[in-house]
Amino acid sequence: MASKRATINDVASLAGVSIATASKALNGRQDVRAATRERVLAAAAELSFQPNALARGLLSGQTRTVGLLTSDSAGRFGIPVLLGAEDAFGAGEMAVLLCDARGDAIREQHHVRALLSRRVDGLIVVGESTDPRPSVSKDLPIPVVYAYGSSDDPADVSFVPDDVGAATMAVNHLLALGRRRIAHVTGPAHYKAARDREEGLRLALAEAGLEQAGQTLSGAWSQRWGRHAAEMLLMAEPEIDAVFCGSDQIAAGFVETARERGRRVPDDIAVVGYDNWEVLSTETRPALTTVDMNLELLGRTAAQHLFAAIDGKATPGVHKMPCQLVIRDSTSPPGVS
Repeated sequence: MASKRATINDVASLAGVSIATASKALNGRQDVRAATRERVLAAAAELSFQPNALARGLLSGQTRTVGLLTSDSAGRFGIPVLLGAEDAFGAGEMAVLLCDARGDAIREQHHVRALLSRRVDGLIVVGESTDPRPSVSKDLPIPVVYAYGSSDDPADVSFVPDDVGAATMAVNHLLALGRRRIAHVTGPAHYKAARDREEGLRLALAEAGLEQAGQTLSGAWSQRWGRHAAEMLLMAEPEIDAVFCGSDQIAAGFVETARERGRRVPDDIAVVGYDNWEVLSTETRPALTTVDMNLELLGRTAAQHLFAAIDGKATPGVHKMPCQLVIRDSTSPPGVS
């Protein structure tokens, strides 16, 4: 039979003080003598007393609970953001309530109401994509931080990957390898991510005094599109020596078709992907050089700024988080750095 859990009454009785004094001592109040506090803490340790979280919340005005609202809990972008945020909350001894709206605005409103009824101290909203999303902050009595996809309200606190800067970094890597005929294959143009990555490419080429090889080819975020785009590009621009792809799926498809057409990667054509989705980036032959958006760090940073907002130190605006280029064999042959 499990032993009975110790209560504050038991602590007070063992320490020989009133319940009110025991409570003050355990909550670090200054109006308790040092000797009394030590006696209460010793009694609590002896009894393995764990303060009730709800009771502490009633005293402090905080429940040490936060909400994570996502529409992408099963997606490869949402999961690392959630893991990073959960790491930070665990380090801060915060409990996390996860809700998945599945892209449904009505379901999202229901989850927000449910989280408020649980008296969460704050909320992180994780986007499905980097496209700005409607703000949920208006009229909420708690701070909200947006991660991966920004809020459409500039007064909110948002953390997003720096896609423009990352694309510029990827193309500068190709330029440093001596590539000069650089093409671009990416996802649907209505995605902000696709537009931002194309902008980064153009900035890097303009800085180098070069023009893009052919027109940007936009299609699905898929290997099938990567294969189809490679067919078109290799026919229209046979002199290309590098391709910057808007995703690893597109890059994997491109590499497959390039190989079938007798083009060696990276010797003839260097290929850079985006996302560092390791299911593809490390398994493609050759393994893909790709941009890692550091989404766990992004989630962790968003959580840390939620802590600050809960303490009344919000940091409004859209904060762009740096990405990282992971260099593999699709741009550098084995043994070449």
